[in-house]
Amino acid sequence: QAFGTAGWRDGAAKLRDGAGKLVVCRGVSTIGSQAPAGGSPSAVAPGSAEGPIDLLTDVVAHAPASCTYAEARWVENTEELLAVVSGRPEDPELERSRGVGVRVRARSGWGFSATDDVSKAGLRRALERAVAIAEAQPSRPSPPLAPIEPAQGHWSGPCRLDPFALSLESKLELLTDADAQMRTDPRIVRTEAECRSAVTRTALVSSEGVACSQTVTQCGGGIRAFAVGDGEAQVRSYPSAHGGSPASAGWEQVLELDLSAHAPRVADEALALLTAPPCPSGQTTVILHDEQLALQVHESIGHALELDRILLGEASYAGTSWVQPEDLGKLRYGSSLLNVTADATLPGGLGTFMWDDEGVAGRRTPLIEGGVLVAALSDRSSAAAIGLPASAGCARADGFARQPIVRMTNVSLEPGDAGTLEDLIADTQDGLYLEGNRSWSIDDRRLHFQFATEVGREIRRGRLGRLYRNASYAGVTPEFWRSLDGVCSALAWRVWGLLNCGKGEPGQIMHVSHGAAPGRFRGVEVGVA
Repeated sequence: QAFGTAGWRDGAAKLRDGAGKLVVCRGVSTIGSQAPAGGSPSAVAPGSAEGPIDLLTDVVAHAPASCTYAEARWVENTEELLAVVSGRPEDPELERSRGVGVRVRARSGWGFSATDDVSKAGLRRALERAVAIAEAQPSRPSPPLAPIEPAQGHWSGPCRLDPFALSLESKLELLTDADAQMRTDPRIVRTEAECRSAVTRTALVSSEGVACSQTVTQCGGGIRAFAVGDGEAQVRSYPSAHGGSPASAGWEQVLELDLSAHAPRVADEALALLTAPPCPSGQTTVILHDEQLALQVHESIGHALELDRILLGEASYAGTSWVQPEDLGKLRYGSSLLNVTADATLPGGLGTFMWDDEGVAGRRTPLIEGGVLVAALSDRSSAAAIGLPASAGCARADGFARQPIVRMTNVSLEPGDAGTLEDLIADTQDGLYLEGNRSWSIDDRRLHFQFATEVGREIRRGRLGRLYRNASYAGVTPEFWRSLDGVCSALAWRVWGLLNCGKGEPGQIMHVSHGAAPGRFRGVEVGVA
């Protein structure tokens, strides 16, 4: 088994089975058992019978008296990328990593060190480096960390079909068929079909009693068709332009996308865009498809509400925020229809977990209610810095060699009552419907933005009309969200995954998800690219 024979043995564990159902077990050792093809990568040090929890407990126990806090975090990741491009399979990419990050707080300073030597001696050397770094920091007043209920147990995310138990041939066959279905016209100059699969196993032990482990499986896939003709180049993708909308799930996620069935439509729409007129410019009513609206939430709400950015902790790299700490509880962020939550319990979300990387239990946190800002994304340090009673459970790290920082979980626009997309279009006299992200740009305060989409469609007298190419729109964050006057209902609400959320110095890439239903905005500037 991936975590060996020594896990947790005392107390109650909150668990989810392969279908994601919550169960409770007591007095047992519950260890993840999913394994990549070719056998499980060993999760113990060579020659050792101890599992991660035991090794991490040992290193934390050796933290010197000068440390007011210590944690050790094990991360083992296996990731596979398969792609077929214009009928030819690309070389499969298989990445495996395993190591431990040690973080301590000593004399008011933080120290962090990581190692891929997961022997006892290797982890103790990492501890010594972390302590030396912390003790070298200049002394300054530092509030205690926000309180925590120590996490105990093991949790596994949903996975009905283990992607690493399937043959490489069967997965490539699925992609090859989808790719072939798009190559229907010589003007289609490039086609892509790809899938990603990953299994991540983590374990965390802290000096405050945390001793927990998690196993998360993520899968997704997508297709794209590139068309060229008459001096014009266009692209169309499915299900999204961001890694095929992956989810916390097994291979069933890829099968449910039914890539081959959508491939002819993707190619036809790419070809149609070649002869479509350009997107008109001016101010108009805009309806955003839920995938594009999910990215809009990510860029202009999610990042703007990261508390470390608000407190200028990311100013040297990722930027700051137009939001200020004193805005919590009173800032009018958008219209009364704007309701946004951060939910680490959302089924299928890439930001779904039982505990974050500080051992804080995953939770659902309202961020904006009725258009008013009520909370921010925080970890234990940033929450304590402004006197919040608890962390929002948003500490996440990219692998073992990076320390946890404030990251999004699943930040979602809650559904409204405008019915289906067809209902919302029928209720719109004139405007523009935009679908499929093509590019985006936003300033480092998350205030001024510009997006381009793959598809634009005229809305005329409540119906979709002409197809437009090179559609785009721009705005200022609070003005844009205050113009929101319609959000489709729960049946039109979907969760979209993003694989490329970048932040931190040194840089970290995080997987996050956003739920959204199509939304309508008035007086939006379009045709700006």
